[in-house]
Amino acid sequence: MQTEAQRRASSNYRKKVKQLTIRFYPNSDSDEEMYAWLKSQENTTDYLKRLISADMQNSR
Repeated sequence: MQTEAQRRASSNYRKKVKQLTIRFYPNSDSDEEMYAWLKSQENTTDYLKRLISADMQNSR
C-alpha cells in the first residue's frame, strides 16, 4: 500500500510524462504492413525511439 506522499509523487511524475498516439487505418495496405512490423518488434517504444534518434543524427 502506498503512502500519501508516494501517491503524490507518482501523480506528479505521471503529469510530466509525454505521450503520442499514432493511428493505423484498416483500408490502407501500407498502414497494415507498418502496424504488423511495429507489433513484431520486441519493444515498440524502444524501436521507435531508436529510429527517431538515428533520423536526428542523419539530419545534422
